[in-house]
Amino acid sequence: MNELFILFTLATVHLIGLMSPGPDFALVVQNATRYGRETGVYIALGLSVGILLHSILSLTGVSYLIHQQPLLYTLIQLAGGSYLLYLGFGALIATWKNAQTDQPESGLTRSTLEISDNKQAFKRGFITNILNPKALVFFVSLMSSLVPASMSLMGKATALLILWSVSFIWFGALAWLLSTQRLQRKLLSATPYIDSLCGVVFSGIGLTIIYHCLSVWW
Repeated sequence: MNELFILFTLATVHLIGLMSPGPDFALVVQNATRYGRETGVYIALGLSVGILLHSILSLTGVSYLIHQQPLLYTLIQLAGGSYLLYLGFGALIATWKNAQTDQPESGLTRSTLEISDNKQAFKRGFITNILNPKALVFFVSLMSSLVPASMSLMGKATALLILWSVSFIWFGALAWLLSTQRLQRKLLSATPYIDSLCGVVFSGIGLTIIYHCLSVWW
C-alpha cells in the first residue's frame, strides 16, 4: 500500500477520533471558556504531547505489551479513571459551592483544580490524555491496523508528526474558537453550566472505567 495513502488514512481516522466527545474535548471546552485562549492552547499542547507519547509507545510495541499484561493494564485503567473522577468531582463540588455562595464568577478558581499558569495548563492536558486507557487501546489499534512494520523510518516519523500536529491544530483551534471575545461574553453566564456538564462527563467516564476494572477482577 502506498505510504502517502496510509498517512492520509491515518490522519483522517485520527481526526474523526479527536472530534468524538471525550475527556480531552471536555477539558478544552471547560478551561478555554473559563481561563481564556492562552490557557486553552497550552492545554491543547499538553494533550497533543500526550497523544505523541501514546503514538510512540504504540509504534514501538510498548503499549501492546502493556495491554497484554492484565494487572499492569488494570492499574493504568484505575489510575486514569481515578484522575478523571478527581477532575469531575472537583468541578461539581466547586460549582455547588459557588451556587451556595452566589459567586458564579469564581468557579474552579477557588478549588484545588485552579489553573494558575501555562505550565499547569500543559500538565493538566498531558496527564488527562496519557492516563486515558481508551487512548492507549485506540492507538494500539490504529498503529497495528494502519502502519505496517515494513513502512520506512521516514514514513513512521511522518506518521508521528501527523498525529501530533493534527491533534494540536484541532484542540488549539477549538480553544481559539471558544475564547474569542464575542463568544466569551456569551459564555460567561453559562460557565457554571459548562463546569457542571464537564464535571458529569469526567465523573461518568471515570466511574465507568473503575467499575469495568473492578467487575473484571471481582
